Parts: sequence; structure tokens; C-alpha cells
Amino acid sequence: MNVDEKVSDIYQLVLRRNAGEPEFHQAVSEVLDSLKVVLNKDPYYGDYGLVQRLCEPERQLIFRVPWVDDQGQVHVNRGFRVQFNSVLGPYKGGLRFHPSVNLGIIKFLGFEQIFKNSLTGLPIGGGKGGSDFDPKGRSDLEIMRFCQSFMTELQRHIGDKIDVPAGDIGVGGREIGYMFGQFRRIAGRHESGVLTGKGLTWGGSLVRTEATGYGCVYFTQKMMEDQGDSISGAKVIVSGSGNVAIYATEKAQQLGATVVGFSDSSGYVSTPNGVDVELLKEIKEVRRARVDEYVKEAEGATFHPRGNVWELEADVALPCATQNELNGEDAKTLISNGVRYVAEGANMPSTPEAVEVFRASGIHFAPGKAANAGGVATSALEMQQNASRDSWSFEYTDSRLQGIMENIFLSCANTAREYDHENDYVTGANIAGFKKVANAMLAQGVI
Repeated sequence: MNVDEKVSDIYQLVLRRNAGEPEFHQAVSEVLDSLKVVLNKDPYYGDYGLVQRLCEPERQLIFRVPWVDDQGQVHVNRGFRVQFNSVLGPYKGGLRFHPSVNLGIIKFLGFEQIFKNSLTGLPIGGGKGGSDFDPKGRSDLEIMRFCQSFMTELQRHIGDKIDVPAGDIGVGGREIGYMFGQFRRIAGRHESGVLTGKGLTWGGSLVRTEATGYGCVYFTQKMMEDQGDSISGAKVIVSGSGNVAIYATEKAQQLGATVVGFSDSSGYVSTPNGVDVELLKEIKEVRRARVDEYVKEAEGATFHPRGNVWELEADVALPCATQNELNGEDAKTLISNGVRYVAEGANMPSTPEAVEVFRASGIHFAPGKAANAGGVATSALEMQQNASRDSWSFEYTDSRLQGIMENIFLSCANTAREYDHENDYVTGANIAGFKKVANAMLAQGVI
């Protein structure tokens, strides 16, 4: 059986075992496509059911989360934790609270997390979790009651040497605090390393809030420098206006770029003179308002309720909102508007069609498993600080983050070159992430 047939058989098995999970299928398909290159050059990676084991989570948890709203009405949500692969270290990955969450979404995110965590070079495995609970419009007390119920079950399955969740969409410092408090209450001990994204006064790390956005820009900066370009003076589009988008915007402008647009689900804002980051933080993080509020106070900004942010002319695009937000037509629009670099700040925000357009057009494209690894990398740095009972300065932690992101870029670029796919960072990221995990799995036997 040749490599194409072997990989096709593995993918068909994934489809049969995981019916109705298109996002998971998409994530697996992309990685398997890259692994054909490895299996042709290094066929021993096809032995011992290695790839099949990699596509099957070590553990999948689904549980009921009952909670009571402020009117005394009982609600029931569904909670998930997929512990995908722990060969490099304890499971590590965020918790997402959003109505779109289902098992397939969590499995796609957990599968991506395996390779992302491997690329950081830190001893952490891949996992992900969350719930279909929607925190929007809920009071602090309602969110507290939900988080306490969620953690009442999750606490049985996590620990600093087992599984260390963090935040994601819908889960910030408030939610982490409520969950940590419930864990401490049930466990009867202060185990700082059981969650990351904690408050700074009780075990959190500086730079964690900024890390995913900053890291995406650090990767982009290195990618541009490798091509003889500079992010200074570049025009940048950022999709979204959440945590990742805000801090990607902040870091890009600190490095001399001009962010000419951002968005949310209500529309997009064009900002030809750049973004007032402090105003954007005030609107999104304090007022929790929509982006049309920004234009009321920012000079030169325009709100567009129709169309999307990809219609703006720019040199760099940073999709930082959610999965599959950027399709093939959007990719063509970006290229026609002058974009030459795309780095994913979100998890898999580009559809397969968009990725194919970018790769076929010679666009320098950085996949999320590489470009948005800064968040989990800084979570792992928080784990190090917790383990040593230490607290690092912002400058030191930021320098560690920058070094990690630069090393991820070099790993992707060098691996792509080694396998004769120069500047193909998708192939480079997938193979580099895979080989580290695969070698550890081979060393540890069939388990």
C-alpha cells in the first residue's frame, strides 16, 4: 500500500468514527496531507499505528452542567473536556464558553493543540474543553453559579500534573477566578498550577492577557524579516475585536505598523490613521459594547455594517476572530488588495479553500498552530512560575514569549526547507509539531 492509500484509509477511519464533526475532519485532513511528505521520506513513522493513535483522543469527557439563573430558573448545559495527547506533558488547552461549542469543535481545537504545544518546545500535551453556555447577557452571579457547577465535575479530571486548563472565547479572568475558587473549595488546597490565566495577585502571570496577540505579531515580524521586509510601515488588517485582536493591534502599532481596520459580528471599522487601542479596550473590555461605538469617539474611523474587513487594502492580514471566518473568496479579495502576509491569530480561521488560494498565490501564510501559540506558551510560563513559587517581570516574560515565537518560526521554516517545501509554513508547522510528538510516542511504546 502506498502512502496516499495509507493516509486515505486513516482519514476514512476518522470520518467513520467521528461522524458529524466537520471542524475535526478539517483539522485532521490538513495535518494528514502534510504527513504524506514525512511518510514518504521517513516511512517508519507509518508503523505501530502511530498516526491512527494520534487522531484518537486519549480521553473524551462529556458532562451535565446544571445551574440556576437570577430568576430561580434551572438551566442545563453540556460540558466537555477532550484530553487528546499527553506524551509530552500534562494536557494543556483552554476552555471555551460559547453556544457553538460541541464535541466536534472541542476535538478540532484539542487536535490542533497537540501540534501547537509541541511547537512551543515546552513540556505540555494537547487538550481542550468548554461548554455551550453563553455568558453574554448574564449577570456576574449567574456566571459564577455556572462556573461553580462546571468545575464541580471538571475538578475530578484536572491537576498540575494531569491537565491544566486555561481561558479561551468566553472565558477570561472572571471565569477563571470563579472556577479556581470552586476547585480550591472542593479540593481543600491551594493548587496554583491547576489553571492558568489567573489573577496576578493569586498566581497569574504578566503578559498572559497580551500573549496570543503579541505572539502572532512576533511571528509575523520574523516571517517578514525572513523575506527582507519589515512590519514597520506596513498596513495591517485585524479581524475581530476581542482579546487576541486588541493585543495584536497594540503590538503591531508598537512595532511601527498602522492597523487600518478591525471588526466584530456587527460589522467592521476602517481606521486609515490607525487604531486608538486604549479607546478600543475601553469599549470592548469595560463597556462590552459593539464596534460601532468606537467610531463615535475616534476621529477618522468609519463603521461598515455590511461587507467585511478583508475588503480593505493592506500588506498584512491577521484573522483573529474564530474558525472558518475567512473563505476562498475573501482570500482572493485580500490578494487583489495587496496583502502579502497572513498570520492566523485565531484557531483555524481560514477555510481549506482560503489556505489553498494563499499557498497557490505565493502568499506567506502562517497557520494558527504556529502563529497563535503565544497564548499557550505563556500559560506554560505561568505553570513554571507557579511550580517555583516565583513571579516574573513583564519585560522578562515578554522577552521569553518573543524568543519562543521566533523559535517556532525558525522551526517551521527550517522543517519546510528540509522537506523541500520552502516558505510553506503549513507543511513546516505540521511536520515539526508532529515529529516531536511522534518520536516521544515511539519511545514510550504502544499506549
